Amino acid sequence: MEGQHLRHVYWIGGGSGGGKSTIARRLAAEHGLRLYSTDDVMADHGRRSTAADSPLLSAFIGMDMDERWVNRSPRRMFETFHWFRGEGFRLIVDDLLRLPPGPGVVVEGFRLLPHLVRPLLAEPPRAVWLLPSAGFRRAAFDSRGTTWQIARKTSDPERALRNLLERDRIFTDWLRAEVHGLPAIEVERQSEDELLAEVTRIFGL
Repeated sequence: MEGQHLRHVYWIGGGSGGGKSTIARRLAAEHGLRLYSTDDVMADHGRRSTAADSPLLSAFIGMDMDERWVNRSPRRMFETFHWFRGEGFRLIVDDLLRLPPGPGVVVEGFRLLPHLVRPLLAEPPRAVWLLPSAGFRRAAFDSRGTTWQIARKTSDPERALRNLLERDRIFTDWLRAEVHGLPAIEVERQSEDELLAEVTRIFGL
Protein backbone atom coordinates (compact mmCIF):
# COMPACT_ATOMS: atom_id res chain seq x y z
CA MET A 1 0.00 0.00 0.00
CA GLU A 2 2.78 2.47 0.87
CA GLY A 3 4.40 1.74 -2.49
CA GLN A 4 1.25 2.97 -4.22
CA HIS A 5 1.32 6.20 -2.22
CA LEU A 6 5.00 6.71 -3.07
CA ARG A 7 4.76 6.18 -6.83
CA HIS A 8 5.87 9.80 -7.35
CA VAL A 9 9.17 9.23 -5.49
CA TYR A 10 12.55 8.79 -7.18
CA TRP A 11 15.14 7.18 -4.88
CA ILE A 12 18.91 7.83 -5.18
CA GLY A 13 20.98 5.84 -2.70
CA GLY A 14 24.59 4.76 -2.62
CA GLY A 15 27.94 5.06 -0.92
CA SER A 16 29.37 8.24 0.54
CA GLY A 17 31.06 10.51 -2.00
CA GLY A 18 29.21 8.99 -4.96
CA GLY A 19 27.49 12.17 -6.11
CA LYS A 20 24.00 11.51 -4.75
CA SER A 21 23.35 15.03 -3.46
CA THR A 22 24.65 16.77 -6.58
CA ILE A 23 22.73 14.56 -9.00
CA ALA A 24 19.53 14.74 -6.95
CA ARG A 25 19.74 18.54 -6.73
CA ARG A 26 20.24 18.93 -10.48
CA LEU A 27 17.56 16.37 -11.29
CA ALA A 28 15.04 18.18 -9.10
CA ALA A 29 15.89 21.57 -10.60
CA GLU A 30 15.74 20.39 -14.20
CA HIS A 31 12.47 18.46 -13.87
CA GLY A 32 10.53 20.55 -11.37
CA LEU A 33 10.71 17.94 -8.60
CA ARG A 34 10.79 18.37 -4.83
CA LEU A 35 14.13 17.49 -3.17
CA TYR A 36 14.31 15.51 0.08
CA SER A 37 17.80 14.95 1.48
CA THR A 38 17.98 12.29 4.17
CA ASP A 39 21.21 13.88 5.48
CA ASP A 40 19.34 17.10 6.21
CA VAL A 41 16.84 15.37 8.50
CA MET A 42 19.25 13.16 10.45
CA ALA A 43 19.30 15.47 13.48
CA ASP A 44 15.49 15.66 13.49
CA HIS A 45 15.19 11.90 13.14
CA GLY A 46 17.66 11.42 15.95
CA ARG A 47 15.46 13.54 18.22
CA ARG A 48 12.35 11.59 17.16
CA SER A 49 14.00 8.23 17.86
CA THR A 50 13.95 6.34 21.14
CA ALA A 51 16.36 3.86 22.70
CA ALA A 52 13.74 1.17 22.17
CA ASP A 53 13.38 1.64 18.41
CA SER A 54 16.96 2.81 17.74
CA PRO A 55 19.31 1.04 20.18
CA LEU A 56 22.38 1.46 17.96
CA LEU A 57 21.79 5.21 17.69
CA SER A 58 21.41 5.39 21.47
CA ALA A 59 24.72 3.58 21.93
CA PHE A 60 26.43 5.82 19.35
CA ILE A 61 25.26 8.99 21.10
CA GLY A 62 26.82 7.69 24.32
CA MET A 63 30.29 7.32 22.76
CA ASP A 64 33.01 9.95 22.61
CA MET A 65 34.75 10.66 19.29
CA ASP A 66 37.61 8.21 19.90
CA GLU A 67 35.17 5.45 20.78
CA ARG A 68 33.28 6.13 17.58
CA TRP A 69 36.13 6.50 15.08
CA VAL A 70 39.48 5.41 16.57
CA ASN A 71 39.11 2.53 19.00
CA ARG A 72 36.90 0.21 16.92
CA SER A 73 37.68 -1.67 13.74
CA PRO A 74 36.12 -0.42 10.47
CA ARG A 75 34.13 -3.67 10.27
CA ARG A 76 32.71 -3.11 13.74
CA MET A 77 31.97 0.51 12.89
CA PHE A 78 30.04 -0.63 9.82
CA GLU A 79 28.13 -3.34 11.66
CA THR A 80 26.97 -1.04 14.46
CA PHE A 81 26.33 2.23 12.60
CA HIS A 82 22.64 2.91 13.15
CA TRP A 83 21.82 4.41 9.75
CA PHE A 84 23.55 1.47 7.99
CA ARG A 85 21.28 -0.89 9.91
CA GLY A 86 18.10 0.90 8.86
CA GLU A 87 17.29 2.65 12.12
CA GLY A 88 15.18 5.72 11.40
CA PHE A 89 14.15 4.62 7.90
CA ARG A 90 10.54 4.50 9.03
CA LEU A 91 10.79 8.23 9.77
CA ILE A 92 11.88 8.90 6.17
CA VAL A 93 8.79 7.10 4.92
CA ASP A 94 6.56 8.97 7.37
CA ASP A 95 7.99 12.29 6.17
CA LEU A 96 7.37 11.39 2.52
CA LEU A 97 3.81 10.28 3.18
CA ARG A 98 3.09 13.64 4.82
CA LEU A 99 4.24 15.68 1.82
CA PRO A 100 1.49 17.18 -0.33
CA PRO A 101 0.70 15.27 -3.54
CA GLY A 102 2.75 16.46 -6.49
CA PRO A 103 5.19 17.33 -7.74
CA GLY A 104 7.38 14.24 -7.77
CA VAL A 105 10.04 13.88 -5.08
CA VAL A 106 13.73 13.03 -5.42
CA VAL A 107 14.94 11.38 -2.22
CA GLU A 108 18.67 10.97 -1.77
CA GLY A 109 21.09 9.67 0.81
CA PHE A 110 23.14 6.72 1.99
CA ARG A 111 20.29 5.77 4.38
CA LEU A 112 18.28 4.39 1.43
CA LEU A 113 19.15 0.73 1.84
CA PRO A 114 18.04 -1.52 -1.04
CA HIS A 115 16.13 -4.05 1.08
CA LEU A 116 14.14 -1.24 2.71
CA VAL A 117 13.40 0.68 -0.50
CA ARG A 118 12.56 -2.36 -2.64
CA PRO A 119 9.09 -3.02 -1.08
CA LEU A 120 8.15 0.63 -1.70
CA LEU A 121 8.89 0.60 -5.42
CA ALA A 122 5.96 0.66 -7.80
CA GLU A 123 8.53 0.42 -10.62
CA PRO A 124 12.15 -0.72 -10.07
CA PRO A 125 13.52 2.01 -12.39
CA ARG A 126 12.34 4.61 -9.85
CA ALA A 127 15.44 3.80 -7.76
CA VAL A 128 19.17 3.81 -8.43
CA TRP A 129 22.27 3.34 -6.29
CA LEU A 130 25.55 5.14 -6.99
CA LEU A 131 28.54 3.02 -6.02
CA PRO A 132 31.78 5.03 -5.95
CA SER A 133 35.23 3.53 -6.24
CA ALA A 134 37.60 4.20 -3.35
CA GLY A 135 39.55 6.69 -5.46
CA PHE A 136 36.44 8.59 -6.54
CA ARG A 137 35.20 8.71 -2.93
CA ARG A 138 38.47 10.15 -1.60
CA ALA A 139 38.65 12.70 -4.43
CA ALA A 140 35.08 13.78 -3.70
CA PHE A 141 35.84 14.30 -0.01
CA ASP A 142 39.03 16.23 -0.85
CA SER A 143 37.20 18.50 -3.29
CA ARG A 144 34.55 19.31 -0.68
CA GLY A 145 37.13 20.01 1.99
CA THR A 146 35.43 17.51 4.31
CA THR A 147 38.09 14.78 4.31
CA TRP A 148 39.34 15.55 7.83
CA GLN A 149 36.12 17.05 9.23
CA ILE A 150 35.33 14.17 11.59
CA ALA A 151 38.85 12.79 12.00
CA ARG A 152 40.28 16.05 13.37
CA LYS A 153 37.89 15.83 16.33
CA THR A 154 39.66 12.67 17.56
CA SER A 155 42.98 12.14 19.32
CA ASP A 156 44.37 10.26 16.29
CA PRO A 157 43.10 11.92 13.08
CA GLU A 158 45.12 9.75 10.69
CA ARG A 159 43.84 6.50 12.17
CA ALA A 160 40.29 7.87 12.36
CA LEU A 161 40.39 8.82 8.69
CA ARG A 162 41.70 5.40 7.68
CA ASN A 163 38.92 3.78 9.68
CA LEU A 164 36.24 6.02 8.17
CA LEU A 165 37.39 5.44 4.59
CA GLU A 166 37.59 1.69 5.14
CA ARG A 167 34.16 1.64 6.81
CA ASP A 168 32.73 3.46 3.80
CA ARG A 169 34.40 1.01 1.43
CA ILE A 170 32.85 -1.89 3.33
CA PHE A 171 29.46 -0.20 3.18
CA THR A 172 29.71 0.38 -0.58
CA ASP A 173 30.70 -3.25 -1.17
CA TRP A 174 27.76 -4.34 0.98
CA LEU A 175 25.41 -2.15 -1.07
CA ARG A 176 26.81 -3.65 -4.28
CA ALA A 177 25.74 -7.11 -3.06
CA GLU A 178 22.41 -5.88 -1.68
CA VAL A 179 21.16 -4.19 -4.85
CA HIS A 180 20.16 -7.60 -6.32
CA GLY A 181 19.26 -6.52 -9.83
CA LEU A 182 17.95 -3.04 -9.06
CA PRO A 183 19.59 -0.23 -11.06
CA ALA A 184 23.08 0.70 -9.91
CA ILE A 185 25.91 2.74 -11.39
CA GLU A 186 29.60 2.14 -10.72
CA VAL A 187 30.99 5.65 -10.24
CA GLU A 188 34.64 6.01 -11.14
CA ARG A 189 35.55 8.47 -13.90
CA GLN A 190 32.22 9.86 -15.08
CA SER A 191 31.74 13.60 -15.24
CA GLU A 192 28.84 15.12 -13.33
CA ASP A 193 26.95 15.61 -16.60
CA GLU A 194 27.52 12.00 -17.63
CA LEU A 195 26.28 10.72 -14.29
CA LEU A 196 23.21 12.96 -14.45
CA ALA A 197 22.42 11.72 -17.97
CA GLU A 198 22.64 8.09 -16.85
CA VAL A 199 20.36 8.61 -13.83
CA THR A 200 17.90 10.56 -15.98
CA ARG A 201 17.82 7.68 -18.48
CA ILE A 202 17.22 5.10 -15.77
CA PHE A 203 14.31 7.14 -14.37
CA GLY A 204 12.85 7.71 -17.84
CA LEU A 205 12.71 11.48 -17.36
